[in-house]
Amino acid sequence: MTINANTKIAAILKQHPDALEAIISISPKFEKLRNPLLRKIMAGRTSISMASKIGGCTVDDFFQKLKALGFEIDRLTPASKEEKKSLPEFITTLKNDQIVNLDVRAELASGSDPLHSILGKVKSLQTGEVLKIINTFEPIPLIRLLEKQGFTSYTDVLGDDHVETYFYKKPGAAIIEQPAESGDASRGWDEILERFRNNLQTIDVRALEMPQPMIQILDAIEKLPEGQALYVHHKRIPVFLLPELRERNLDYRIKEVSDSEVHLLIFR
Repeated sequence: MTINANTKIAAILKQHPDALEAIISISPKFEKLRNPLLRKIMAGRTSISMASKIGGCTVDDFFQKLKALGFEIDRLTPASKEEKKSLPEFITTLKNDQIVNLDVRAELASGSDPLHSILGKVKSLQTGEVLKIINTFEPIPLIRLLEKQGFTSYTDVLGDDHVETYFYKKPGAAIIEQPAESGDASRGWDEILERFRNNLQTIDVRALEMPQPMIQILDAIEKLPEGQALYVHHKRIPVFLLPELRERNLDYRIKEVSDSEVHLLIFR
């Protein structure tokens, strides 16, 4: 495989089994690639040129490491100018008095779920106002949920642990209430569990940081064979996941074991 400054990290990792360790050895900042979920998210978007800036190294550092694995090196193709995400109109005209700030990094660091705080702010947001959430990752599940309700969003990554996401409430945008699961969510749990007794795949996302639980669950669902169910060990009811399951015509049951443990059965 011939690589240049614009080659995506995902393509390199797919090509050679030893490429991951070679890339991690270039910079300590690449240690996070050991996490398969972060690797899946970042590697497909990141070129060698972009990764060199993140890692504080050079494109040639990549070339030297990867050449030893048998990659052909193309040094003549220049790095593309990285496309800057086009700014939505509301960002270009945004004024300070329109912004409602919410920094959830402390809640995340303590292991708490900031969902209640976020939805409380969203509910009180006036038309034309913008909620700026500051956290450590791009809140993709929240973005998808609010955009379906008529909000416009924009994310700006300022550092490894500093991500700002803006949500603009357009006229007619719905007020978001936290979805409440009725007792029906646990209806027939034992019967359904017995039905899939010999056709269960199990994953445990309790130790994962957000938004990784949702990403891993959706990835597992995509690979779920026909006739099988997914059994999920979770810390809480995954509010953002449930609308996604409904849209995919998937059924589910929820069993609340304790305040910090929830089991889910997801099936077709």
